[in-house]
Amino acid sequence: MTTPTLCDRLLTDIRQCQLCQGLPLGPKPILQAGSNARILIAGQAPGQITHQRGRPFDDASGERLRRWLAVDHDTFYDPNQFAIVPMGFCYPGKANGGDAAPRPECAATWRAPLLAALPNIELTLLLGRYAIAWHLAGTVFAKQPLAQITTHWQQLWPQLMVLPHPSPRNNRWLAQHPQFEAQQLPRLQQRIASLLHT
Repeated sequence: MTTPTLCDRLLTDIRQCQLCQGLPLGPKPILQAGSNARILIAGQAPGQITHQRGRPFDDASGERLRRWLAVDHDTFYDPNQFAIVPMGFCYPGKANGGDAAPRPECAATWRAPLLAALPNIELTLLLGRYAIAWHLAGTVFAKQPLAQITTHWQQLWPQLMVLPHPSPRNNRWLAQHPQFEAQQLPRLQQRIASLLHT
């Protein structure tokens, strides 16, 4: 029998977390991580479809994200390849016509210990303003608009890349910023391929 890693023990605790009892669909932490993962995807919080299916990015956004990363389904859901650790682990409900913000208790309680248990991360992908604010705190990028950060993406590269959320709701942003798919994605795909095969 193998000894559970610190990451394994934290995941067990996180999956039993009941900090946010008042959530509309109740607590149901959804994430994946393995101590050997070299790529971290830091998103916002699970959506309603993800909550129902119980797996991160198991929706149309996930299909686009996997295309952007040029990885197949099995590779994406291998926790020792990709750690998928949103800012909030549970579906937060609705607010202002969209999903509510991630619950702050989640990152305050779990984020630093879990990331410390992922010592092999070499590339972090940030999706959404809460992930950007947390991971880029203290930098000039923390409060900048997405378009400005992606314009200067090479200043964070190769350790970090900020992505627009892959939701179909961002089709207009993608059309207005063609350099993202033309310039950033090829470099991202090359880096991911090198991390997965070395």
